[in-house]
Amino acid sequence: MALTLTAENFEKEVLKAKKPVLVDFWAPWCGPCQMLGPIIDELAEEMGDAVKIGKLNVDDGAAVASEFGIMSIPTLILFQDGAAVSQVSGLQTKAKLQDLLKKVIQA
Repeated sequence: MALTLTAENFEKEVLKAKKPVLVDFWAPWCGPCQMLGPIIDELAEEMGDAVKIGKLNVDDGAAVASEFGIMSIPTLILFQDGAAVSQVSGLQTKAKLQDLLKKVIQA
């Protein structure tokens, strides 16, 4: 299961994380977000301790979403050492996300 991110825990869980973090910016009313949700949860299970995967509801964390320029959802940002290193928007396939994560894990 993916970690639930909030404005309160974002800095600790993402920006100060010791390993790469994939953040799914989503909302409950977003159809593509609902389709992506199970894929994100599967990746969280499969990746284990290699990478942290979390979800931030943009309705609840609007300030965080704004800080990272989120204009459309779902948007996924991969963070490493507190910096955004990759970003994709829209519904993604599991294979594409696995490839994205493998690149940062092997680096």
